Amino acid sequence: MSAPQTESPAAQNKAEASKGKKKRSARSQAIELGIRIAATALLIWVLLTFIIGIYIQHDNSSYPMIKDGDLCITLKLKKPARGDVIAYKSDGKIRFGRIAAVGGDTVEISDGSVKVDGYTSSEDTLYPTSEEGSKITYPYTVEKDHYFVLNDHRSDITDSRTLGAISEDDCKGKVIFIMRRRGF
Repeated sequence: MSAPQTESPAAQNKAEASKGKKKRSARSQAIELGIRIAATALLIWVLLTFIIGIYIQHDNSSYPMIKDGDLCITLKLKKPARGDVIAYKSDGKIRFGRIAAVGGDTVEISDGSVKVDGYTSSEDTLYPTSEEGSKITYPYTVEKDHYFVLNDHRSDITDSRTLGAISEDDCKGKVIFIMRRRGF
């Protein structure tokens, strides 16, 4: 007579483990999927509400930097500075412009140039800027927590020359990425 065969300890542990595991029900899988979708949606909402903004330029007011149809991504976390291109809301529209002066600065426009606190504004490209059609008087002192914004396409005066200074609350962030969309 031979001795009864016994299972190896590893095989016994595997058998016990499989008895303890239950198949996951469709309901628990659906709940897990719902939680993952909700967490992803919350993350995207936080990202688009507090960190970045995505906008499309609908005119050529910021030409040549931003052209009609370009997709622009803005960063809301960092306060923009003089010279930065920003997206801002005015009259219910999103517009783009370059910050020429910040709160406390005095702006003067004359002879085709912009002077901030008595110094000619330094820009990569000097654009002739006219005060013609402006609804504000110069010298103009920018209010605290406001920006004096000029379009790069300076003949389009739908910027701070006609709208006044832009409040920080209306600023939608500094433009950090531009995607050319024409032809798509």
